[in-house]
Amino acid sequence: MRIDAYEDPGAPDRRGGWRYLAWLVRRQWPRCLAGAVLASVWMVLLAATPYLMARAVDHGLEPGDLGALAGWTGAMVAVGGVNAWLGMMRHRTMTKVRMDANFRTVKVVVGHATRLGAALRGQVGTGEVVTIGVGDVQTISTSLTAVGPGVGAVVAYAAVGGLMLSVSPQLALVVLLGVPALGVLLGPLMGRLQGREAEYRERQSVLTARIGDLAGGLRVLNGLGGKGLVADAFRRDSGRLREQGYRVGAVTSWIQALGVGLPVLFLALVTWLGARQAAQGHISVGELVSVYGYVVALGWPVAFLIEMGHQLSRGVVAARRVVAFLGLEPAPDEGTRDAPAEPSVLYDPASGVRITPGRLTALVTAHPSDATGILDRLGRYTPSDATWGDIPLAEIPLTQVRARILVADPEADLFAGTLSAVIGVPDTDPRGAGNCATSHNAPAPAPAPGQQPTGADEAPHLTAAINAAAAEDIVRALPDGLKTQVAAQARDLSGGQRQRIRLARALLTDPEVLLAAEPTSALDAHTEATVADRLRAARQGRTTVLAATSPLLLDRADVVHHLVDGKVAATGTHRELLDSEPGYRALVARDAEDGEAAEEGEPAR
Repeated sequence: MRIDAYEDPGAPDRRGGWRYLAWLVRRQWPRCLAGAVLASVWMVLLAATPYLMARAVDHGLEPGDLGALAGWTGAMVAVGGVNAWLGMMRHRTMTKVRMDANFRTVKVVVGHATRLGAALRGQVGTGEVVTIGVGDVQTISTSLTAVGPGVGAVVAYAAVGGLMLSVSPQLALVVLLGVPALGVLLGPLMGRLQGREAEYRERQSVLTARIGDLAGGLRVLNGLGGKGLVADAFRRDSGRLREQGYRVGAVTSWIQALGVGLPVLFLALVTWLGARQAAQGHISVGELVSVYGYVVALGWPVAFLIEMGHQLSRGVVAARRVVAFLGLEPAPDEGTRDAPAEPSVLYDPASGVRITPGRLTALVTAHPSDATGILDRLGRYTPSDATWGDIPLAEIPLTQVRARILVADPEADLFAGTLSAVIGVPDTDPRGAGNCATSHNAPAPAPAPGQQPTGADEAPHLTAAINAAAAEDIVRALPDGLKTQVAAQARDLSGGQRQRIRLARALLTDPEVLLAAEPTSALDAHTEATVADRLRAARQGRTTVLAATSPLLLDRADVVHHLVDGKVAATGTHRELLDSEPGYRALVARDAEDGEAAEEGEPAR
């Protein structure tokens, strides 16, 4: 069974939760129609059994006609066999419906998240996306039960009402009015459930985001002595979420209790009325038996109708959240001027930083946020007056900027997969990294005598990137080299290993302009020195900007800008600034002391 067989899930209807659910049905209407037909026939045949039983009693058992009795009994057996098959096919079809809706919604959400790109984090929290992917998608797919058993329940309910009409108009009237009465009683609870469920989902997404933040910054919080404070805040928030969950559970329990209790009372009333009419001689014994059977058969459609209302109430809430997410849009790209044809100067007027093409430039500041702000402006991730050549960056189409300028985020996501795929070479490409843009990096040297090959020798560009990031030891240490499966965010690697993997991924793209923030902050001094030498060689003739305070990196830079309060205070080489700028000397000397301590007290990472 291949559910996710389509390349494009289609354009979803974003006009509301109900319309989104209807869109999911329209996208697979033949399957939904088949589910509705199968469920309807299945439920109607459940009601056919008591009808056949009544005929067996009236026409076979009571007059003693064994032939008629055998015929009606055989019909019941045949109907039971057909219904068993229909039940199996109904369940199989509805499973496909749910899975299609699940995968289609996942594709729509992931596709939109990809289109938002860097604008995603600025508009919605990580917890919101996780909550949609984990909870709302499942709720939406489950709510599509309404198109199968839900439709079948309505059809079966009408069919049983028609059969009851042939027995007693009074009983038929009770049956036909019973379920609408149940809907009137349960309707307010369904509305309350939607409100409580929406509030619960909002709180859940906030708490999920906080969990992610804690997982990523727990070590830092512990070092600053803030772990207890944050733990207390998290405990309070989780307590509020638990209380909200209790309120959702209270409404749900009332719906489920009334959904079980009210139908029992309703069916008991029908049974009592049928027994009275049989005692008064208004209906035959066979008809009384059929009434009992109809009452039993009504249990399925009534239960499905109540369950349908419950699932639809929750599904609409989840669909509204998906629609709200799909309504997010990135900032409009109004660029109309082409980027410079040749490598050109990048200039940030806000800080005074001027990046000369083809050189390795370093930004040094006591406040890392100042440097990352400059990189974001030069990479056009935040609005600014930055220019490229003599052209404002804001006037250049974003696609052209992204094709030539890469901002290497030190916390960039690492997806699960093989190490080669994490770095950027798809496993499905039989040519290794041969499909990458032609690299200016020289191929990595062959393994030294006695050294095991890394497994990347078939992909020169990948090998060169790994070599420039000094990550060969990572590949050698893994059991299957580049084919080793790596967990999401590379949680099974150390912090320094993750940093080198991110650097290798950035170098593999070989951008014209590379902007990187603290690319070696998690490395020991020996590994950092290796990366500094190889990075300079790998980026020879290309524009590279590093935000760093490490003397090992700064000593390899062609130009160093010393920033004070976010503006250029001095420019020169590392050694020139050491001699002429006391503030610069104090800043990088402190970093050098930290590096020496790490080199003496920690193993290489």
